[in-house]
Amino acid sequence: MAVLFSPLTVRTAAMRNRLWVAPMCQYSAQEGMPGEWHHVHLAQFASGGAGLVMAEATAVSPEGRISPQDTGIWDDAQRDAWAPIAAAIRVRGAEAGIQLAHAGRKASTWSPFSGHRGSVPMEEGGWETLAPSGIAYDGFAAPREMNHDDIDAVVRDFAAASRRAVQAGFGVLEVHAAHGYLLHQFLSPLSNLRSDEYGGPLSGRARLLLRVVEAVRDEAPDAALFVRFSASDWADGGWDVEDTVQVATWAAQRGADLFDISSGGLVEHQSITLGPGYQVPFARRVRDAGLPVSAVGLIDTGTHAEQVLVDGDADAVMSGREWLRDPHFALRAAGELGVSDAPWPPQYARARRR
Repeated sequence: MAVLFSPLTVRTAAMRNRLWVAPMCQYSAQEGMPGEWHHVHLAQFASGGAGLVMAEATAVSPEGRISPQDTGIWDDAQRDAWAPIAAAIRVRGAEAGIQLAHAGRKASTWSPFSGHRGSVPMEEGGWETLAPSGIAYDGFAAPREMNHDDIDAVVRDFAAASRRAVQAGFGVLEVHAAHGYLLHQFLSPLSNLRSDEYGGPLSGRARLLLRVVEAVRDEAPDAALFVRFSASDWADGGWDVEDTVQVATWAAQRGADLFDISSGGLVEHQSITLGPGYQVPFARRVRDAGLPVSAVGLIDTGTHAEQVLVDGDADAVMSGREWLRDPHFALRAAGELGVSDAPWPPQYARARRR
């Protein structure tokens, strides 16, 4: 039995294997509503053998969307639109997850399909963005510094979104604290210059994230709760992997179950060295602190994914682009590893190589 195809249970979420689909924005929603594209897009990965299918960064409030075309879960109509999608994932044997997000100063931006870059003007459907400090992401509109009422509202929005997500049938909830979005903006000293209790030392910069984790856990006591971190800003003076270890430890004490370790996204001047598995060492450092983790970062073969687990670098592997290239990545990986009991749908079994 390959480790990659061994099951993993996190709280009440039972994953049939450890090759998972990372959240990937589709920029294809209207007024936050997922539609037919999202249904087919996500269900196909479950048919392709994934253990967990994580829906894209889904905004907890209208102003939390990255673009006007992002999905949301701030109202009951969106919850009801997500329900058949979660059901389609689960009936195909995978666990259904959703990433809950607020984009902060990186909100109200043009979709990558629009031909534009930067912030959408107010007169063309954009909105005022929020951030811990009034510092713009390079090339974007300046955000408004959040006051305490704004911060409290974000906590309530995450709590309400988590309740709706569970009602929709998602067994895994992921709090997005990575890639330069709002919670990451609070964590990093490059974007958080506050002098109140939400700024300054690490404990202050982590305060909002920890409140969100507590609120989500209170609303969803039985769901598996992941937190996605960027383990490094890849920029001088920024957030780093040791900060990640400490805040992940605090988050685990408040009910987080597993940490999805990525990196980057906070600043335009980041300097990243890319290569197969380039983010795996970050996951290993967090796991060495006794915390369950998933690893990401140009892992596009079953052999590589298996080695990450065999080496003890992570408890699971998430991939993104490889699933887009091959929605049956897990079935292909099983063939690479000689796994005899891979989760082939009976409708596809005739295509299985013997």
